Amino acid sequence: MPGGTEWILILLVVLLFFGGRKIPDLMRGIGRGVREFNDAKESVKKELDEGMKEKDKRAEAAQREVVKETESVK
Repeated sequence: MPGGTEWILILLVVLLFFGGRKIPDLMRGIGRGVREFNDAKESVKKELDEGMKEKDKRAEAAQREVVKETESVK
């Protein structure tokens, strides 16, 4: 993580490259990008969780089937 001096240097470089007027647009774009990334991350997490729940349901159903079959053999 950059220290105080590094942050000042980074801000000066950003000011030189983009100018004071374009910084709000730049920050807005970065904010949108971060939001889209977080939305995509949450979507993938939700999809994985749903897939795991479905897998667990199928595993439980298969286990019940095996128990049912073994009890009928007894």
